Amino acid sequence: MKAPLVISLLVSLFPLATVLAADETPRTTQQAVEQAHAETWSKRIDRHGIMLDYVGELPTPEDCALGRPNAIGWWSPIENGPMFTGLYLPAMCERARRSGSAGDKANARRLAEGLVKCASVSDVPGMIVRGLGTDDRCHYPLGSDDQTHPWFLGLHAYCMSGLPSEAERALIVQKMQEVATVLESTGWKCPCDGAFKKEFRGGFQGHLFRDAVRYLHMLRIMAEVTGDNVWLERYRRAAAERPAKSEKTRAAICAAGYDLDREAIKGLTEYQQWIYVGSQAALARLATLETDATLRARYRAGLAANTRQSLAAIEASREFDNNDTKVFGNSHWREVYTTWFPQTTQAEAKRLSETGDKVKRGERKHYESRYMRNPLAAAAIVALAGDGTGRDAIERALRHYDYSKLKMSEFFFAECAYYALPAKP
Repeated sequence: MKAPLVISLLVSLFPLATVLAADETPRTTQQAVEQAHAETWSKRIDRHGIMLDYVGELPTPEDCALGRPNAIGWWSPIENGPMFTGLYLPAMCERARRSGSAGDKANARRLAEGLVKCASVSDVPGMIVRGLGTDDRCHYPLGSDDQTHPWFLGLHAYCMSGLPSEAERALIVQKMQEVATVLESTGWKCPCDGAFKKEFRGGFQGHLFRDAVRYLHMLRIMAEVTGDNVWLERYRRAAAERPAKSEKTRAAICAAGYDLDREAIKGLTEYQQWIYVGSQAALARLATLETDATLRARYRAGLAANTRQSLAAIEASREFDNNDTKVFGNSHWREVYTTWFPQTTQAEAKRLSETGDKVKRGERKHYESRYMRNPLAAAAIVALAGDGTGRDAIERALRHYDYSKLKMSEFFFAECAYYALPAKP
């Protein structure tokens, strides 16, 4: 049998993805995005509409109360629920806008409901919990700024999408105002609960780029969704302020982009792009809403600076082998993190998070973080600039992965990137 005939027969017998080279699966960008979308919605969104970090056993009420694997919730399947869900929701709103599909609209609504749930189970007002365990209510006691800002980002996008009913929108805005009012009273520090009640973890009034842009964004979108000028006045005042430890105003910090954070955030370009996707989305929204030409130019300067920095990081996608077989032990986190001890301070919780059986944990999580999460997050950052810069590099990265083989859920950044790009005619 001649070779071309053999190839034709194989293609007719097996799915396309099984016979294409690793960097050609699926063949088109749209196919890649649809594969990622299907994988996310079949396995990664829990029954509340909250995204899981990975598919694995959920923590029990006892786990959450004792802090297993640690009180922060790091390395558990519910580590980054509102962060991931909030970053993903704007992409799903845009998908629903483009498709008009009832299913897509329902999915966006489900994510919004999940975010509201994250702000509705703690007995501490204003706390955004990381996710929910087996009883649909238990959660780890330590929240964070990384969870809180995307919570606002996602719900704002949903409120402005035209998807919710007036009644639904009113309830969401009420919840946003409730949380924002608490944060205003704490100096924009994020509250904890349980054994860490009256403590805080993370905040938004620091001197870094990500502090400035997220703080300004939350103030500005609260003005947009509520129509209350008090938020607008706070935003204007905050933009002109110099945070402690900074000689720059927050507006000037935004113009500098995330390069300003390199000393504080090690390995920013190679590993930490994922924590700046929300900042780039926030900066893009600020630029859209701003009416002052000088301030708008500063926001756009920051968008451009971040785009330049992130373009090169996309190329690490080429290094990812879809046939890699490294161990992903986190799926069995109870077997990996066995050195539990009681934690009465946040420092002890962090120390516990640094333990674990390295052999059982394996290297797959680090491998995906470096060669999947980081390049796809970089692609989202570039796409969020909104001008189509880097489209070829972004689409090439999106096409590279076989999403059915990935362990961590951060491949959702592929959809964030795709739906942030200007739609092709």
